[in-house]
Amino acid sequence: MKILGISAYYHDSAVCLLENDKILLAVQEERFTRKRHDASFPNQSIQYCLDSSQLKLNQLDAIVFYDKPLLKFERILETYLSFVPKGFLSFVQSMPVWLKEKLFLKDTIKKELRKFSESKSSDLPKLLFSEHHESHAASAFYPSSFENSAVLCLDGVGEWATTSAWYGEGSSLKALWQIDFPHSIGLLYSALTYYTGFKVNSGEYKVMGLAPYGEPVYKKLIYDHLIEVKEDGTFKLNLEYFNYIVGLKMTNSKFSKLFGGEPRRAESKLTQKEMDLARSIQEVIEEIVIKLAKSLKKETGSKNLCLAGGVALNCVANGKLVKEKIFDKVFIQPAAGDAGGALGAAYSVYHNYYKQPRNLKPNDKMEGSYLGPKFSNQDIKTFLEKIDAKYEFLEDEELFKKIAKLLSEENIFGLFQGRMEFGPRSLGARSIIGDARSKTMQSVMNLKIKFRESFRPFAPAILFEKVNDYFELNEESPYMLLVSEVNDKHKIKNNEEEKNLFGIEKLNQLRSTIPSVTHVDYSARIQTVHKETNPFFHKIISEFDKLTGCPVVVNTSFNVRGEPIVCNPEDAYRCFMRTNIDYLVLENFILSKKDQKPIPEDESWKNEFELD
Repeated sequence: MKILGISAYYHDSAVCLLENDKILLAVQEERFTRKRHDASFPNQSIQYCLDSSQLKLNQLDAIVFYDKPLLKFERILETYLSFVPKGFLSFVQSMPVWLKEKLFLKDTIKKELRKFSESKSSDLPKLLFSEHHESHAASAFYPSSFENSAVLCLDGVGEWATTSAWYGEGSSLKALWQIDFPHSIGLLYSALTYYTGFKVNSGEYKVMGLAPYGEPVYKKLIYDHLIEVKEDGTFKLNLEYFNYIVGLKMTNSKFSKLFGGEPRRAESKLTQKEMDLARSIQEVIEEIVIKLAKSLKKETGSKNLCLAGGVALNCVANGKLVKEKIFDKVFIQPAAGDAGGALGAAYSVYHNYYKQPRNLKPNDKMEGSYLGPKFSNQDIKTFLEKIDAKYEFLEDEELFKKIAKLLSEENIFGLFQGRMEFGPRSLGARSIIGDARSKTMQSVMNLKIKFRESFRPFAPAILFEKVNDYFELNEESPYMLLVSEVNDKHKIKNNEEEKNLFGIEKLNQLRSTIPSVTHVDYSARIQTVHKETNPFFHKIISEFDKLTGCPVVVNTSFNVRGEPIVCNPEDAYRCFMRTNIDYLVLENFILSKKDQKPIPEDESWKNEFELD
């Protein structure tokens, strides 16, 4: 049985192709269109899935969309009616779009799908719809290795649900309870994201990264005025401070008055206020997540927990949750946001609609999240010769040794190999890597390669078998979704002068033997690298470890700020040439920047991508 899952029209459009309960392919539309968080109908992703699997559309058993537009329209309409006359301008702006397009989304989707049908008059496969949070829950439980599990979904909003609890056992997934819009910790976090001057639905991870520079001085204010949290973790927002319910902005003047001023202007200088706000909201979210997990443990009795929804990408909260040991095992869907909804929708239909059995595996079914396009050495050679690039071809062992040596000399690599990652993290298939021991690597990568804010931390990729040697972590973290502290033996203690540093002054402080991946609070967002899922990347780090005694490299996504992760060799070469990356690895081909024809000095391309 073959099922195609689709998410689209909000953000992070994606497609997943399921064969029985095996994920054949999963990809995000942004990787093809080069438009970050692309929400358009995923035409190129569908075409890729059909071409790669050598399928025709009519050979699919079903196509499933990841949410139910009519339920979402019901919520929007009821919300506007509840707040009349407030929100009239927003209502006037949104209704034409709904009445013209979204309300009749089934017809719109069928029209798009007919582009892939050989005969315009032929019948399409069965078109089904899954509820938004059901898609999230299914994306986490069904690919997990758990026979039974509590499931917690946290995001901004689906149709009505913003937080939902589920219980999965075998091939069944049962809804337990939900918290409905407008009460949402995802939207609360987004409101603070907006107020601190970052972009909603893409800048939340910046707030998370900024938090360690601040102090939780606003936490009491948030609890006293913005949100009421019960002991079981359920919550209610004070809607007097927010404008997102029926307005065009996240917060209102009362919110600004509470925090002493207007929202920070985007791209303006960050102050201690923004850092303290980030720390405060981060701690509030962590405390709510832990309370919800404890109550779900009592309710289900399961030893396992699955997480999905955009809030599940908050790896600091995830790390705190795992450290609490509420559950024996925690699985977080690596594409926890809307992109993963395509995968969850397909799984939900397979198991719940078609009542198909579930085959468990010792490990999860995400295949390391390497579920996208790959290119052969012949594909790459053809491309390199076409553009007259200078390259060297090396067999595996020789290539790994050369990369390790050049990394140890503080060269920065663009790494392009194997199948592209599904989800927001680069995990060694489309990555920029460097020497974690370098004192300057973080600032060089941020300012001269990523062209982004200097405070942003980088992640360590470490051999799984050596993770305990460097970090206070006893779990696998293959998807870079857990934050943990550096071990004491690798920390560098502060002198008295350094202890008195405040806020952004902490940025250039030497904190550990792997300074390029150690955040200001001694934490790191860890990726454990496994030879079973990515032998190529595992071998590079192993050779680096043999040479330097350090099994850790810096790993960040292969892109510049505002650009989606590179998808094909052309994307990779373009990014390589536009930045200060020293070497590019395309499968078994290695390219040195100094050997390439220089490109004209022109930085206008930086306007090509909208800032995140």
